[in-house]
Amino acid sequence: MRDARIELLQQMPVFGGVRADILEFVIDLCPIVSVAADGFFFREDEPGDAMFVLETGSVAVLKLWQGQDHVLQTLTVGDCFGEMAVMDHCPRSASVRAILDASAIRISSADLYQVYAQDLKQFALIQMNMGREVCRRLRDADRRLFSAKMGAPEADEGRNFYS
Repeated sequence: MRDARIELLQQMPVFGGVRADILEFVIDLCPIVSVAADGFFFREDEPGDAMFVLETGSVAVLKLWQGQDHVLQTLTVGDCFGEMAVMDHCPRSASVRAILDASAIRISSADLYQVYAQDLKQFALIQMNMGREVCRRLRDADRRLFSAKMGAPEADEGRNFYS
């Protein structure tokens, strides 16, 4: 199972180029969180200090608007979520609810700090990769927002926003 988790991380942009020994170190630190269908990994506006890598199942990223949750995106195995809170230490910007029973690797700020203490260069690589991923998502959101403002039909089609 450990090897499968390392392989999962190696396929993700956030962990691109990170050495296998550091990924093993991360896997050994991080718990697996399981959430039953319709349960929440976290809710919008809650404090957050961890990101998650979806190992099984699928989840919906939800934004609350006028008392009702609206689906922003559906995520599947190998997708990550929650990294913004790890980077900016602000409350969660959206909720994540399990569509099917789901499990995810929970990587906290404290876990990443241990990577920092172990290997500064590998920590910096993870941080740069996280920054690139957040920027990619921001560019996609900008494109979708502009398309919507211009009334373009592709605004709703969009690429997968969270993977």
